[in-house]
Amino acid sequence: MTRLKHILLCIVLLAGGMRATAQSERKVTHREEPDYPEIAKKMNLHGTVKLKVWISPDGTVRRLEYVGGHPVLAESALKAVKGWHYEAASKESNTIIGFKF
Repeated sequence: MTRLKHILLCIVLLAGGMRATAQSERKVTHREEPDYPEIAKKMNLHGTVKLKVWISPDGTVRRLEYVGGHPVLAESALKAVKGWHYEAASKESNTIIGFKF
């Protein structure tokens, strides 16, 4: 892993809580929090799910990519972020976010 990826991973892990962390200057204007899946509760699963988000100029989420974390938790995070909306910008951007469950 490159040094930059290590730094980004540390930032994501240190942010904590069930809040998303982002390295983008674009602010989230509408955020939906992921549900903690019932099966994850039964399995006592915890951890951080990382997602890469491509944001269109109008602020909608254009594309999502699962980067890491437990797959059972990832589905809930992906579903929540699909509904996010960011402030508008002149061009497309992307960011990596993390959810700690």
